[in-house]
Amino acid sequence: MYTLRPTSFFRPSSRPTSPVPVPRQEIPVAAERAARPLSKLSLSNFRRPSPSPVTGPAPSTVVQDGSFMEVLGLKLSEAVSKALAQPAGPAPPGELLAGRRPIPVGRGRTLGALIVSEVKASRENPHLYRAVIRTLQRPLSVLLSNISTNLIPLLSSPAFHTPAAPTPQEPQPNATQLHAVALATFAGELLESFDEIGLGVDADTRGENLKGIREGLVSIVKRVVEPLINGMKNELMPLLESLETVPPAVTANGVAGKTLATAKSHVHHPAITTLQSLAPIYSRALTRYVASAYAESALASFVISLVWRGLVALSHRPTPPPSPPASPSMHTLSLKPKDPKKPSTTPPATPPASRFTLKLPPSRPPTPPSPGLRGPTVASDARALYNLLDQLPKPSQDKEQTRLAREVVDEAFEGLSALIALLESIQPHVVPARPAAPGGSPKAPLAELEADLELLTADLPIVIALPILLRAFVPGERAVHGLLGLGEAEYRQGCLGGFGRAEECGIAVGQRVLDVLRADPGVRVQEGGEGLLRWLERELEAARAERGEAEADGQGVAMH
Repeated sequence: MYTLRPTSFFRPSSRPTSPVPVPRQEIPVAAERAARPLSKLSLSNFRRPSPSPVTGPAPSTVVQDGSFMEVLGLKLSEAVSKALAQPAGPAPPGELLAGRRPIPVGRGRTLGALIVSEVKASRENPHLYRAVIRTLQRPLSVLLSNISTNLIPLLSSPAFHTPAAPTPQEPQPNATQLHAVALATFAGELLESFDEIGLGVDADTRGENLKGIREGLVSIVKRVVEPLINGMKNELMPLLESLETVPPAVTANGVAGKTLATAKSHVHHPAITTLQSLAPIYSRALTRYVASAYAESALASFVISLVWRGLVALSHRPTPPPSPPASPSMHTLSLKPKDPKKPSTTPPATPPASRFTLKLPPSRPPTPPSPGLRGPTVASDARALYNLLDQLPKPSQDKEQTRLAREVVDEAFEGLSALIALLESIQPHVVPARPAAPGGSPKAPLAELEADLELLTADLPIVIALPILLRAFVPGERAVHGLLGLGEAEYRQGCLGGFGRAEECGIAVGQRVLDVLRADPGVRVQEGGEGLLRWLERELEAARAERGEAEADGQGVAMH
């Protein structure tokens, strides 16, 4: 009875009844959309509008918030690090030095190719080009510093200078020399890449060039290659100077320990024999040392100095003294049959002399081996020297920076070839070293030689051809330095220092010798005295004309 009835006061409040949904204005929207043009139905209406780019000239490559230069700098730094990194794989014997291997050949070209490609890509934009050059400064400076740091202990090591030159016992460079040569080769390869685009050639006051880097790389090449080449030069110069001495005479018992059968063939000077064993070794060593165009200037100087020293030595070799005629007792002993009661001293392979008695004419005794006439001996030694020096490498004639050096080397070899032709032409005209055998051909008259002298001496300096012709045309003790009134050492130092010095002194020396010979009455009575004077007059006239043309050309160039 007391139960409360639910009333509206105790009921929980609830959401009012939803009203009747009012239809949205969808139909008008659809109608409005349908009424819009089709151009409005694009995806741009459903995306936030982005600002349109400002139209104008395209920006240069430099303006890239520095990211391009930063990436290029990192790329070059990584390439420099890889260039000097140790190669992988086992080391060949004799190349390890403190556990390290030399830098392989070709890494300088690889780094250079990268630099060339980056520089070429920026050439059309001057601002970008200068920015690339500035970016190259740091990694290349680090590279040059690292190479110098690695090179200094190698050059200061005693092993770099020991041995000074390859020998038959040690034909290969040692590990210290190999590591130094590898660094020089790397620097030379990089310099050749610089030359492709003229990098670091011109100076720039703003420092936006690589001239300092180029000069440092050139210095590295010279510091390594020149001492090694000078070591070989110091070994070869005494051998070439010894060619001026008269070689040992051939005797019936042989020459210089050789048998008679060997002596009958061409017997060269002992210096030529030594050079025959050294030339192939030095040729291989030079090929390894001179691996870039920037080392070929030292090579050219080396080869030219060897050719010149050979020219001086062979042209000043004195005439060998005449050998006395063989005594009759020697002939009798050579024709006497072997006594069966006496033991034979002849080697078993040599037949007894009695076998040859019937083959010889009864009226002419056998001619002993020739003691080596000066003409044939000097000519054969000159030809042998030419062939040996021709084995050495020469500067490349395909590269612009070494073309001039190759021309100078070729001119030096032309002079040596002209000396060979002159010596071989004089050979039939010189006074024989001993009286001619009965029935032998007498020497040819010097008048025949005079007609060809101008052509034979065209490529020879006057100071080289003059001593040879003095001994041939006016035999006697007439040395050039004596005719000049100078000491031999003073004359050689002042006039025989090289091709250039010989050309400078040629006219003065020739004129002085001509005046002295004209005043000597004993010269004109000689068979070839007049011919020598006429040749010398023509040479002086040609030399003066050539010098006048050269001076005129020089003045014309200076005026322009």
